[in-house]
Amino acid sequence: MSDKDHHPSGAPWRNFYGRIHGKTLRDRQKRLVEELLPKLSPGAVTLEENPERTPLDVGAIFPGRETWLEVGFGGGEHMAHMAETYPEVGIIGCEPFLNGVAMALAKIEDAGLEERIRIHAWDVRELCEVLPDQCIDKAFLLYPDPWPKARHHRRRFVTPEHLEPLHRVMKPGAIFRVATDIPDYVRQTLEEVPQAGFEWLAEGPEDWRKPWSDWISTRYEQKALREGRTPHYLTFRRR
Repeated sequence: MSDKDHHPSGAPWRNFYGRIHGKTLRDRQKRLVEELLPKLSPGAVTLEENPERTPLDVGAIFPGRETWLEVGFGGGEHMAHMAETYPEVGIIGCEPFLNGVAMALAKIEDAGLEERIRIHAWDVRELCEVLPDQCIDKAFLLYPDPWPKARHHRRRFVTPEHLEPLHRVMKPGAIFRVATDIPDYVRQTLEEVPQAGFEWLAEGPEDWRKPWSDWISTRYEQKALREGRTPHYLTFRRR
């Protein structure tokens, strides 16, 4: 396999359609990406580092802590908030968009959260390949890329390609939270996530209309509200 068949992380290219780069990083952001990001690696994840796909020792990443996973953390607002709110927990975040990673790194450094957060700056599928079975206590999918065109719905996270690995790495009874402002994404989520082995916990409309008690409204949600879209907060439990 040639170099052009791989992402710079060492991972093989695989049907990834999201943005990877945005505006040029500022000096501080460049420093954080060069110096802090390597220190926050969860371990040997990439194909280059771990060609045999040997499972990570999650207990060694966050000794004595629960391990949570955030899929696509954007600018890191929610991830940093949860790390501050629950100091007894460790969070692994995945985000392929470098500018979002840089924003999250600044929040982590400013709040002194380096011991509570690990970052894989690429596709969550690559991380799931090396996570052992039933090691994640809680997972978050918050305002994912909606891929609004019907022909692009297969690119959404709420498809078997993503949900089956997520189900494998989550512990029985673990909570999976999904937030979105796109009605059709809600429809697909409610169809696909239960089929992947999760139970929707809503008992009435207020269970998906009201945010979770420990929620922090992200910039993506604020944009949705300004544009008149309604957030939905869906809670599932891994069977």
